[in-house]
Amino acid sequence: RVTLLELMMVNVSEKNQHTSEEMNLFMRQADFLAGCFQEKYEAVLKLTSPEDVDDEEALVTIRLLDVLCEMTSNNGQLEYLQTLPGLLETAIDTLRLTHLAGKQTVNVFTTTHAMTGQEEVLHPAVDFKSHLIRLIGNLCYKNKENQDKV
Repeated sequence: RVTLLELMMVNVSEKNQHTSEEMNLFMRQADFLAGCFQEKYEAVLKLTSPEDVDDEEALVTIRLLDVLCEMTSNNGQLEYLQTLPGLLETAIDTLRLTHLAGKQTVNVFTTTHAMTGQEEVLHPAVDFKSHLIRLIGNLCYKNKENQDKV
């Protein structure tokens, strides 16, 4: 699943002009991926435990976020994603939860300057909070309603 999401991210990030049929496909994909992220976002919190550091569901959720960030960087898909119910709220809640988890114990969500050991710096979840902030920023871009929610 992670590999499929990485392939989707490459496809989404291409700067080629897309036909209306391809854009409709991207919208359906965006809707599906946003729904998956909203259902599975809590899986990332398992990464606070050392024994779950390679949890597959958490890694899939991280890649879902990466693809959503890339999709919201594309103006053609941005407006649609900005109106999806619950996506912005899920991103904000996830940011709050991961920030709180990083403050409670030293784990992959702890701020970088407080961490010790190379293995934590190389973990895919290290940039998770910054990607959440990117998604929130993209969802608020030129959207007064979402800006007011934040």
